[in-house]
Amino acid sequence: MGVNVRTLGKQSTTSIARERKIASIVNYSLMGVLAAVFMFPWFWTVMTSLKSAAETFVYPPLWIPAVPQFHNYVEVFDTIPFGLWFINSCVVVILATSGAVISAIFVSYSFARFNWRGRDFIFSITLATMMLPYSVTLIPKYLIFRELGWLNTIKPLWAPSWFGGGAFMIFLMRQFIRTIPREFDEAATIDGANPIRILLQVLAPLMQPVIATLAVMSFIANWNDFMGPLIYLASPEKFTLALGLRYFDVDPGQPGFPTRHLLMACCVMSTTPVILLFFSAQRYFVQGIVMSGIKG
Repeated sequence: MGVNVRTLGKQSTTSIARERKIASIVNYSLMGVLAAVFMFPWFWTVMTSLKSAAETFVYPPLWIPAVPQFHNYVEVFDTIPFGLWFINSCVVVILATSGAVISAIFVSYSFARFNWRGRDFIFSITLATMMLPYSVTLIPKYLIFRELGWLNTIKPLWAPSWFGGGAFMIFLMRQFIRTIPREFDEAATIDGANPIRILLQVLAPLMQPVIATLAVMSFIANWNDFMGPLIYLASPEKFTLALGLRYFDVDPGQPGFPTRHLLMACCVMSTTPVILLFFSAQRYFVQGIVMSGIKG
């Protein structure tokens, strides 16, 4: 009996298409389950922010409040100076992120494009600082800021960012710059451009993905920073949101009064800017991470 090659080919194509369809269904189902798992804390936070004070202690817990209490968000502003703390957080984040990105650009440009004595050794030392725990440098930095008279000010929260931005930012940006062909620099040099002009007018426009990536990472890190404000700030009018949220453990005006619903409302409002920023810059974020690892 002869074998019909065309029939076998159709069966093979149909089998491959079926396998791909099954694989797609499995992948999307798995991603959907994982997305639901990771989104559950956010869902619970939003639902709790709409509950009454009594509903937050009901057992078994209520998934959805009987009557959404949207006035909880208004009550937050009546309980704490949310607007003032929000402004303080914005000031710290803008200054710290700007300083980290700008200084990291210049430092990484030096490591990536110039051959100077001790470059590789200093770069190795810079990377080695990533292994130092935060607690190791905490006391020395505190003593320095005390001598400078910066305690109970926001300067310790943003000023250090203007000195390189951190080892990881320098490393990531250096890796990205090394993926850009040197022919761009050479062509600009022939046209009479100096190194600073090459960086600002030639390389910087090509570095938008990694700049956006580091800006998002720095924004999130500084926005969520709790330890820094806790150590350096003492006056409530200078608190950031991350530190101010601690006020909701117990309402100072009514000791023992439950404020968990207000805490969740404040968390929703304080995390919304971070979520919006991440999704708006997601394309650049992913591109910057991928392209920075192309070349060692």
